[in-house]
Amino acid sequence: MTSQRLTRVGVSASTLVLLASVAACGSSGPSGGSGGGGGEGGTGQVWALQDTTLNPIEEASIERFNEQSEAGDFELATFGNDPYKQRLRTAIGSPQAPDLFFNWGGGNLKEYVDAGTVEDLTPLLDENPELRDAFLPSVLAGAELDGKNYGLPMRGMQPVVLFYNKSVLESAGVEVPETWDDLLTAVDQLKAANVTPIALAGNQAWTELMWAEYLLDRVGGPEVFQNIRDGVEGDWSQPAVLEAMTMLKELIDRGGFGTEFASVGYDVGGASTILAQGDAGFHLMGSWEFVNQLGQSPDFVEAGDLGWAPFPAVTGGEGDPSNLVGNVSNFYSLTTDSENKEAAEEFLSTALTDETYIDDLIAAGDVPPVTGVREKLEEAENSEYTTFIYDQTVDAENFQLSWDQDLAADEATEMLEQLSLFFLGEQTPQGFVDALAG
Repeated sequence: MTSQRLTRVGVSASTLVLLASVAACGSSGPSGGSGGGGGEGGTGQVWALQDTTLNPIEEASIERFNEQSEAGDFELATFGNDPYKQRLRTAIGSPQAPDLFFNWGGGNLKEYVDAGTVEDLTPLLDENPELRDAFLPSVLAGAELDGKNYGLPMRGMQPVVLFYNKSVLESAGVEVPETWDDLLTAVDQLKAANVTPIALAGNQAWTELMWAEYLLDRVGGPEVFQNIRDGVEGDWSQPAVLEAMTMLKELIDRGGFGTEFASVGYDVGGASTILAQGDAGFHLMGSWEFVNQLGQSPDFVEAGDLGWAPFPAVTGGEGDPSNLVGNVSNFYSLTTDSENKEAAEEFLSTALTDETYIDDLIAAGDVPPVTGVREKLEEAENSEYTTFIYDQTVDAENFQLSWDQDLAADEATEMLEQLSLFFLGEQTPQGFVDALAG
């Protein structure tokens, strides 16, 4: 479920094959043998996911660092998604641990922080304020726990965006919704035009999750989910949860997603195709949807019929309309027992904001979470879209990591199961709350 959300955005069709391929299995271990950081003049380890586009950029970054630094050398070891998580969990805290490791921040990182195996990078940022200022605050906060920072962003950000078919909306007389009430009105108008209002790949609960995430944020503000994640102040029983789920239930019952969404998939391009072919007006999806549309339906994109907008505001809600949800970024974190700590801190302080590294990310279609790159994005391909993503993130008051990545694995699984039942009409708003709060 995580790997399909690692696709980058805003690139030419010639690089789509590369951008779509994130390996799901297999592993590449350290070339210097089994063990983690070399220490004492040895070669340190950077662990990351296999990614045919990002890995060469990481390799080049490490090579540049090794050529310029006197503190030590590093090498990259990559692993498939599931093997990576398993191997990292086994290695952290042991002599085989890497020095630096790729992660998703939030709850994904919290288990290692709680175990005391991840270095607090707050002092590094305090000593180097220019480093802190180099990253967009809402993204840097994605690896912040209990007021301390445990990771630095190392790739582009992927907020969830409301995509739409311009021709469909125009034919039905529908305006792009700015508020939740506007969206409900649009649903009624599209239904009257015999168009499914919102495409939804409902046989995968993570696509449904985006609706719950945004609604809860708009209704109660980001603190509500943060309380859930941290297990404080009422958890899932907070009133805003029931209110948001009641609103979502109204949208489902109103026919917002049609009647066949449970049989539609995302990995096979189902929901994206429905939007591109004019059979739906809207599609709420991560920013990687642009690349998917460019690959699957290039005529639709090149004709200018694909539109995008922020998620609507909820009138009277506590959440700032600028707030985002989605994949904040990915992060590099430093293990506490690294024997190459000085070199690792130098790498974190220099390599991730290096101009060549940023240029390489942009050329690959990423929207880097660093300040001052808007002009670079304007000069690259698909600039109208990538600058929109950048501006949205710059302006965001808060950027919430997807719940299924921010919660502990068992709780995330139960939450997705209950959400699937909810969309199928087999669970009520109160039942959803009770099941997760119990």
